[in-house]
Amino acid sequence: MYCSVCRQAIAFNKRREMRAIESTAGMGEISVVRILVADDSPAIRSCLRGLLDHHADWLVCDEASNGKEAVERFLEAKPDLIVIDFQMPEMNGLDAARHIVGLSPKTPILMVTIHLSKQLSQEARKVGIRGACAKGDIHSVVDAVGALLREETYFPN
Repeated sequence: MYCSVCRQAIAFNKRREMRAIESTAGMGEISVVRILVADDSPAIRSCLRGLLDHHADWLVCDEASNGKEAVERFLEAKPDLIVIDFQMPEMNGLDAARHIVGLSPKTPILMVTIHLSKQLSQEARKVGIRGACAKGDIHSVVDAVGALLREETYFPN
């Protein structure tokens, strides 16, 4: 399912995650924030992974290529935060977020989309998504994730 480079990156991240868990054993908390990235574009997923994994305390623990898979991966990986695309096959990001919020209302979700409108931001809020940003401003994802982790919201428009 994954190419050899992706398998190596996944294995590296799993080892990094295990070291973080081992180093905090007995301290009562894990310092690494585990993030699920869901986007139908492998290039965007790779870009988001690189951007988020660059942060020392964040780790992309899993990926999904559509909304249905995002819900399934959420149940398996139990991430601390989700970055999800709006427009995906099988189930869009709003519907997937609705399912995830129903299962775990405290898990912060950041929606990324090509065209972020005021109307889409309002719909995202109604579903329980805590932040949204445009893919055209990809570096805002870092600011948005930081805001969600501080229990703030992030809606630029």
